[in-house]
Amino acid sequence: IPEGLTIEEIAEVYEEKLGILKKDFLEATKNTSLIKEIDSKAKDLEGYLFPETYHFPKGISANKIVETMILQFKKIFDNKWRKRALDLGMNVREVVILASLIEKETSVPEEKPLISAVFHNRLKIGMKLECDPTIIYALKREGKYENRIRTRDKKFDSPYNTYLYYGLPPGPICNPGKESLEAALFPAPVKYLYFVSKNNGTHYFSTSLKEHN
Repeated sequence: IPEGLTIEEIAEVYEEKLGILKKDFLEATKNTSLIKEIDSKAKDLEGYLFPETYHFPKGISANKIVETMILQFKKIFDNKWRKRALDLGMNVREVVILASLIEKETSVPEEKPLISAVFHNRLKIGMKLECDPTIIYALKREGKYENRIRTRDKKFDSPYNTYLYYGLPPGPICNPGKESLEAALFPAPVKYLYFVSKNNGTHYFSTSLKEHN
């Protein structure tokens, strides 16, 4: 299971690889009692299905798969990380949401703490996150995504749209991997507020809008 997939996309992988019906898997991911002690607000398990290579026997149930993935998340997000979240004034849910944004913004490991710093810095000064992947997620939820973001999409009214609403979106937009979770907890000590794609998979970071433009 690669990093950055949504619950829907993970369900498709299991249907293809193990023949588990997508609807059965999606049903299993509604069991929020599995994460109650770390996130009492979750409506499903989006964000907590830990991306990893798993070995499952043939005929395994969707429930058992989901339980295994959640167990792996808890193993990685240990007490040290939970303490670090508290030191940042965040709960586990907020860290997972932020990590999901970082996961979707870059696949370059050394950029993750920089992206994290931009989001942390923006949250601190009450600046909108303006994270494109949140719009994509919002559009996908409504079945309206057409493989690119248009200018009008930035006005698409959804609580997930960070161009419209301040702060973190209401929930994770994917299931982030270890590097993104770590980056969310340990942002780089930089003052960047902006980043823009260099169209080669990496980004240019800047502290002022003038430099960004």
